[in-house]
Amino acid sequence: MVVIIDGKKIADEIMEGLKPRIQKLKKKNINPTLAIVLVGDNPSSKIYVTNKQKACEKTGISSNLYEFPENMKEEKLISLIQQLNNDKKIHGIIVQIPLPDHINENKILSLVSPEKDVDGLNPVNVGNLLIGDEHIVPCTPKGIIRMLEKMKIPVEKKNVVIINRSNIVGKPLAMMLTNRSATVTICHSKTKFLSQHTKKAEILITATGIPNMIKKDIVKEGTVIIDAGISYKDGKVYGDVDFENVKDMASYITPVPGGVGPMTVAMVLENTLILAENKK
Repeated sequence: MVVIIDGKKIADEIMEGLKPRIQKLKKKNINPTLAIVLVGDNPSSKIYVTNKQKACEKTGISSNLYEFPENMKEEKLISLIQQLNNDKKIHGIIVQIPLPDHINENKILSLVSPEKDVDGLNPVNVGNLLIGDEHIVPCTPKGIIRMLEKMKIPVEKKNVVIINRSNIVGKPLAMMLTNRSATVTICHSKTKFLSQHTKKAEILITATGIPNMIKKDIVKEGTVIIDAGISYKDGKVYGDVDFENVKDMASYITPVPGGVGPMTVAMVLENTLILAENKK
């Protein structure tokens, strides 16, 4: 019997647990504050930002949105990041990606102070993760790990296949799972014979943004399936997994929406709070 993992419920429980810590800081006149930088009009990015703002409001974290047009100059964005780094009232900074093509994404992310790097993408925090320090790590991988822990799904000695090699999801998630003694395979768009890998997976995690690419014939029975992919078509939200046809093959599976997405937002708030607590 498949268990459908309710990511929203888990995320709500986590956010509820943050509230006493937030109130404790406020009693010391520290108001945890997240700065969100949005450049351009990417519809998905706007949805993500709105969700983060709503979650901040729900828990008592303040959020400041800095929104700019697609043609914003890189120099102006660099100046803003430096300003936010120096602002003592700002505890966490998120630069919503993707950025427009004329802006060097890695350069901008590396300029965010490691002490305010909510997304865990500054090279210092990436390096810390590589040596096993998970103080601040990217929010989607962190959310997936917490979800597995909450559901008491063991990863030690398990064969885990990740279909994603990005700096935001695949690479940090692979490292976090390796830290927990899983055996990890990373697949991507150039992987030959994908099904040969996915059929061996005891835990399959996908984040491609290709709707319904994971069919029942490429997963083995009893697999734990975590769908971190999201795409939009004709006003409807899709995951990577052909959910209705695949779910009976799985032991556990996440829906889209309502699975990994809310966990990512909860981890944004948790990381912001951790950074604020570091400053107290």
